[in-house]
Amino acid sequence: MTLATEEIMPSQIVHRETVKAGDPWMHVVKAGETFRIVDLEGNQAVDTLFYNANNTEERYSATDTIKSQGNIYLTTGSVLRSNLGNPMLTITADTCGRHDTLGGACSAESNTVRYSIDKRHMHSCRDSFLVALDKWDHGMSKRDLSSNINFFMNVPVSPEGHLDFDDGISAPGRFVEMKAEMDVLVLVSNCPQLNNPCNGYNPTPVEMLIWQE
Repeated sequence: MTLATEEIMPSQIVHRETVKAGDPWMHVVKAGETFRIVDLEGNQAVDTLFYNANNTEERYSATDTIKSQGNIYLTTGSVLRSNLGNPMLTITADTCGRHDTLGGACSAESNTVRYSIDKRHMHSCRDSFLVALDKWDHGMSKRDLSSNINFFMNVPVSPEGHLDFDDGISAPGRFVEMKAEMDVLVLVSNCPQLNNPCNGYNPTPVEMLIWQE
């Protein structure tokens, strides 16, 4: 059953934090805990990677997840699988509707190719990921970055396979929540992108909520 935030008992809450626009975030969600990302103001994109907290060589695999569910989008019921084929998390509630698995994380290189050379210096999700990994200081590096999920991001795919980065389909207060099937290390970049409509050209904060039922 999906609980409204006000229905979650304070004693159940393991962690609650607001992540500022453009900031990275890392945290461990233990097996059996529920993890919710709340789009506080709407139209925000939350680039996310998952790792086995006890063995980070095992991590979220877009390929295994898409193949297993036969769908490129994520929503309620989707099982996020690792590169070993193991279930990592199951999406148990989703008030947005669907989430992107293909658009990837913005970077200095993609900002240059998609927009112009003068956009290269702009802060990006790849930079945020690397900042978080450096602070985490557990031996992880850029080699550990793989294809990420873009929660709340709208990337329609045409029958010909063309990707479009369209206006977001989220709204203030919408959320996605998932139950951890193993101890999971979560790596997030609360996307700072200003050049496409994934954030409504205005990056905003999101809330992270972890609780134990």
